[in-house]
Amino acid sequence: MINVKGLTKQYDHITAINNLSFNIKKGEIVGFLGPNGAGKTTTMKLLTCFMPPTAGSAHINGLSITEDAFAIKSMIGYLPENNPLYTDMTVIDYLTFITKIRKIEITNQQDQINRVIELCELQNVLNKQIEICSKGFKQRIGLAQALIHKPKILILDEPTVGLDPNQIIEIRHLIKELG
Repeated sequence: MINVKGLTKQYDHITAINNLSFNIKKGEIVGFLGPNGAGKTTTMKLLTCFMPPTAGSAHINGLSITEDAFAIKSMIGYLPENNPLYTDMTVIDYLTFITKIRKIEITNQQDQINRVIELCELQNVLNKQIEICSKGFKQRIGLAQALIHKPKILILDEPTVGLDPNQIIEIRHLIKELG
């Protein structure tokens, strides 16, 4: 599913990732552990085609991150560390907007919205502006946008940061279910 070989990323004279190699099989749940600055987020940005590597290769479902970025982006659900929500929108309007960006067929949009609302337990905040939602609900909204198009691969960067212990347990349980 994900094959990484010799992946390297340099920023000027700083090497963020050096000769990284690993394989992830379908259904596996994998976490990157390491101190700040170890290259975890950079690796995720490379795998999600948000930036190119300096050297090495990565393939997702047989597609190259350097040659097939558009196709890879369509099969990945991504929740970056800094959850990029449009906070002036209501939750329901945001999810509707994401279905359009993800080019989900109009006849299937409501079904996908309903699915992620239930999955991420967003029923109580649908008509609230995102900016007034708690940190936990904002993470759930971000997770919903990452899941709305039924991605084959889900990449989450620090999905539990800033959450209280109960919210962390809930998010981890949801991730386990999705795996």
